[in-house]
Formats: sequence, C-alpha cells, structure tokens
Amino acid sequence: MSIPNPFRAFRIHADRDNYHAGIEQMRVDDLSPGEVVVKVAYSSVNFKDALAGTGKGKILREPVLNGGIDVAGYVAASSDPTFREGDQVLCTGCGLSETRDGGYAEYARLESKWTIPLPAGLTLRESMILGTAGFTAALSLYRMQQNGQVSEMGPIVVTGATGGVGSLAIDILTRAGFEAHAISGKIEHFDDLIALGAKQCISRKELYWGQRPLETAHWAGAIDNVGGDMLSGLTRVIHPYGNIASCGLAAAPELQTTVMPFILRGVSLLGIASAGTARNIRDEIWAHLASDWKPAHLDRIATREVGLDGLPDIFDLMLAGGSFGRSVVKL
Repeated sequence: MSIPNPFRAFRIHADRDNYHAGIEQMRVDDLSPGEVVVKVAYSSVNFKDALAGTGKGKILREPVLNGGIDVAGYVAASSDPTFREGDQVLCTGCGLSETRDGGYAEYARLESKWTIPLPAGLTLRESMILGTAGFTAALSLYRMQQNGQVSEMGPIVVTGATGGVGSLAIDILTRAGFEAHAISGKIEHFDDLIALGAKQCISRKELYWGQRPLETAHWAGAIDNVGGDMLSGLTRVIHPYGNIASCGLAAAPELQTTVMPFILRGVSLLGIASAGTARNIRDEIWAHLASDWKPAHLDRIATREVGLDGLPDIFDLMLAGGSFGRSVVKL
C-alpha cells in the first residue's frame, strides 16, 4: 500500500506556555515508533480526548503528539509477520495521545503487541463507536462478574448515563442479561436511554442519598462515570456484596465515604483502568463486544460523525456537557 507523504494530522502541542492544537502536515517517519503502520479509517472522541485537545486536562506526557486515544483502519505496512497489508485492526488506549501519536491522523504507527485484529462481528466503524468508551463499559462488567456479580442479584445503575461510557454500558448490560437503571441530569434524553434498554431513569437533580454511612439499599451494583458526591452516595445504597465499578470523574476526582459499606455490607469498589489493560484481557473483552455483549443500538448511540476539522467544536460541546452518546471521527 502506497503511503503518501505528507499527510494530515490533528497535532497537539503541550508546551506549558503555548498549548495549542490543530491540523498539520507530517510524514510517516515522524510518527512514534512501532511495527505496524495503519491507514486510519475511523477514530472517536472521548472525554479524555476533549481534555487533551483543549489543554483543559494534562493528558499528554510528551511535548507534541497526535490526538486520539482510539484508532481503527487497514494495515499499510508491517515489520511483524503477524500482520499483513490490508488487515483490519484496532487499538484503544495503550499510550495513544499520551506517550505516543494517536488516531487523529490519516496514518498511525502502532506497536504490534497492542494492535488487535478486528474481531469478526464488528466493522471498523462499529469498533470506533465502541472505542475506549465501549471497552471501558465492558471492562467494568467483566470485573464485576469476576467479583461475583450476577443478574439474579438485581439491577445495576449507571451514572452519567447519557455519555459515551454510560450509554454503551446501558446497552451492554441489557445484552448481557442484567437489568440496567440510569442516572442522568439530562431528562430530555430519558426516552433515548429507555430505547437503549434502561428499565428506570432517575434525574440526578432529584437524588437525595441521605447522610448516614448506610442508607436503604437500592441497587445490586453500579457503573460510575461521575465520581465525587455521586460515587460517595452510591457506596451507601448498594446491596450486600454488590460491586461498584469506578471508571470516570466527570464531576470530581474526590471521594468521601466511610468503611461501613465495605465491612458491613461487603460492597466492593473496583477501579477500572482501561488504558493499561493487559493484552489477554483486551482480547477477551473485544471478543465479547463483537458477540454476546455487542450493543444492539450502535447506530443510535453514534450521534455525530466528524472529520479532523470538526474536532474542536466536538471537544467544546463535550466539555460543556452538551453531548449525548458517541462522536465518531471519519478519516
């Protein structure tokens, strides 16, 4: 496959005194090292991408990198015989747009140890509707099940339910046989959440957790994208031996709680660090996402599709809390 030089990339300069980002021309030889060169077909926009692309969060650990923590496309060249020209592949996390160039470019160069062959059952576009958000939601369920969560225990509540992780979590939980409930401040999207499978929608603005270390238990488990007071409140209302998967901090990184839920109800708080997940678990999660956990409403969840030029507007919309579902980036 012929690789044009130069090509377009959305490049982020993380200089302390001059943080800026935009479309630039670059060459393959300038990309981060790796065995697999990919002609990018799709990427996606995650909350972490919006923070990195605007400089409102310190995400990059290098002075200059291409944005985009997700990438999917076709192998253009590979020094690893495992991958052949034309193979469809994907990669999420694994240092993209953090320590190495990410997926917001017409070409990306990946380390083969983190390059995943596109699973049968997914298209490249579908894999990026999922992306890090879908992987995080599925990893949350995976870890909860490892720790004994079963559908017979009762419903699982998802906070920040209209976001990428939240909306996909509702769909994935439903596909996996769990009853999903949703918490969101965007009551105008309750019908959308019900369409994704939510059995109950609760307005964040009407929640009152109570002040006792333990309150009446409402849910068997939770997937929390919000952190702060929301996560603190959840610890007080989960049934005995339920699990809370903590995978986001849209509201705040702080957590104030007591040990009471953990030592009196056996509640478990599970940390979900999707970016650094081991390869064998990655393969297992993507196999689920391509089959028994594949969301049934991916086209409904993919509410926007943009090119590289449209990224700044999407970043601003996301950080302002105005987005619903997932934004796909088409190269």
